[in-house]
Amino acid sequence: MKLDRIDIKILHELQKNGRITNVELAEVVHLSPSPCLMRVKRLQSEGYIEGYSAQVNIGKLGQTLTVFTEITLKNHRQVDFARFLAVVDKIEQVIECHLVSGGYDYLMKFVTSGIAEYQTIMERLTDMDIGIDKYFSFVVLKSPIVKAHMPLPSLFPR
Repeated sequence: MKLDRIDIKILHELQKNGRITNVELAEVVHLSPSPCLMRVKRLQSEGYIEGYSAQVNIGKLGQTLTVFTEITLKNHRQVDFARFLAVVDKIEQVIECHLVSGGYDYLMKFVTSGIAEYQTIMERLTDMDIGIDKYFSFVVLKSPIVKAHMPLPSLFPR
């Protein structure tokens, strides 16, 4: 399926506000409601829209600790990466895990209840012998800019 400028605009608006009504969305993308709804349904059926969720204000629930962690593996065979990922995928506090180029292998984002929980997780990971050579932790002090949406119109201009 080939996406046009209107499809990109629909996706952009929905990722910013998943609760927007079809009438409001149609107005923003300059369509009448019926064709707009048909496009949204097509985008859903084609897998461009994977689902809808609430953005929870975690700060209102209580204090948390966010840590970015650089992880270097001892070996770099496919089996080593797979073994590592199989374990970290099961850790609920791992919010993101990226295989990166450069001086280390993975950049991970943890959100925990505090430093003690983070340290317990890291000690458990290093004790499990899943191939971690070393890791460096970067505790987030403040997050002045956090965006929940991607800049779709500039990434995919049509």
